[in-house]
Amino acid sequence: MAKQLRTVWFCTSCGNESPKWMGRCPACGEWNTMVEEPKREKKASSGARSRAFVATESDARPLTLEEISLTSENRFSIGLNEVDRLLGGGMVEGSMILLGGEPGIGKSTLALQIPLGCPSLKTLYVSGEESPRQIKMRAVRLGGDSSSCSILSETILENILEQAAAVSPDLLVVDSIQTIYSEALDSSAGSVSQVRECASRLLRYAKESGTPVILIGHITKDGTIAGPKVLEHIVDVVLQFEGDTRGAYRLLRSIKNRFGSTAELAVFEMTGAGLREVLNPSEILIPMHQDNLSGIAVASVMDGTRPFMIEIQALVSTAAYGMPQRNANGFDARRMNMLLAVLEKRAGFKLAAKDVFLNVAGGLRVSDPACDMAVAVAILASNFDISVQLDSCFCAEIGLSGELRPVSQIQRRIAEAEKIGFKRIYISSFNKEGAFSQNGIEVVPVADIPALCRLVFK
Repeated sequence: MAKQLRTVWFCTSCGNESPKWMGRCPACGEWNTMVEEPKREKKASSGARSRAFVATESDARPLTLEEISLTSENRFSIGLNEVDRLLGGGMVEGSMILLGGEPGIGKSTLALQIPLGCPSLKTLYVSGEESPRQIKMRAVRLGGDSSSCSILSETILENILEQAAAVSPDLLVVDSIQTIYSEALDSSAGSVSQVRECASRLLRYAKESGTPVILIGHITKDGTIAGPKVLEHIVDVVLQFEGDTRGAYRLLRSIKNRFGSTAELAVFEMTGAGLREVLNPSEILIPMHQDNLSGIAVASVMDGTRPFMIEIQALVSTAAYGMPQRNANGFDARRMNMLLAVLEKRAGFKLAAKDVFLNVAGGLRVSDPACDMAVAVAILASNFDISVQLDSCFCAEIGLSGELRPVSQIQRRIAEAEKIGFKRIYISSFNKEGAFSQNGIEVVPVADIPALCRLVFK
């Protein structure tokens, strides 16, 4: 009689193994994350079992902090300044980078554009989804020098590692990790065990050879990277594309970075010749319309170490139904409701029976509290049907008492507003270091919302 195949249940969030299905993972507490996969039984001989408890010889020994030499990582530029800045100053040798994003947003384009734009970098591009002819067609469209880029269409991990050992590339690109599988496991490609095993062996190859590896990963319908959460723990850097695939602009954000800051953002424009770096994103996010339009204000926000000037659009109208609507795109809806309550309680504006719609132009998602003042000004301007001067911008956080609270790095925000061409910037009066006008821009300190209304809507 044939032996029945044993199956186990894996959690797609943390990779925890269970002999039976559970609605909630006992390790991470997530619901409905258990998937069933076959488990391969490995029989060990009596000699192997007896040797399993014998420690192997190793040169590793504990070191004190004083004995460890502190040297900088070996980094090299990949030809794209924005990506180099996002990685913390360049790509580190032996690092593993996970690149995720929606289908068609530009993951494969960026991964192929790196070796084409840096001919001195010997690259092995492994594709498990496309044929070499398809990659050649994209390379011709992108342009650049393709003499140092080798293409391998393969999905078996053992063959990929064998070819990588023969070629000895300076960079290995795998597109994508969900299509690669190892013959040592019985499960199919993209399963929890396959993704975990393939990522671990590729990480071992990267650390032993010093070759950086770029993994392209799929995402789920809720926007998270597909596969077990342990995949993000294995890699050194996690980069994720954001934005609308139907639009021209893409946002590349660093979610995890062991060699740099995670508070960085890079902006690209998708063109017929590939992704173009947007060195000054404020130029594409500032107002592009005629004057005398109500409900529009410009905010100065920070994403990482880079200041942005973004346009806030608001529409306030009488509620057509019994329950007023509150919708926000690119801004936290709960924070918008808090600001509406502050405007009604502390400033006396009757907005409880009004529909309020808020939008951040350009498809950008804002989490900086310095955007509060611009949101409040846009809502009040739409409620009064009054246009705000286009040469003015706003930068302050609003407290529950209606006071305008200071924000960090105010000097960099003011300098960015002056460089774009704004004539006036409203800040909190508690920003002592920024309460002085500079050449070319007037800095207006404001204490609370009533004072702000008297200055803006005079």
